[in-house]
Amino acid sequence: MKKLLTLVFAVALAFSLSSVSFAQDAPAMDKDKKEMKKDEKAEKKAAKKKMKKEKKSDMKKDEMKKDDQPK
Repeated sequence: MKKLLTLVFAVALAFSLSSVSFAQDAPAMDKDKKEMKKDEKAEKKAAKKKMKKEKKSDMKKDEMKKDDQPK
């Protein structure tokens, strides 16, 4: 009976230690995903800024054309 109890204890201890070591890999994957999301957000933000600048420059060109027209 003692041998069986010792074996069960050893298996439980080994399982708990292995689960801790496997659990350490999971946050590393989350960090990669978070970094990718941040990069995607930064790219979208940069694209939005570029579009706004282009829109402003187009509006300025239109205003200049209106000013050049004879009255």
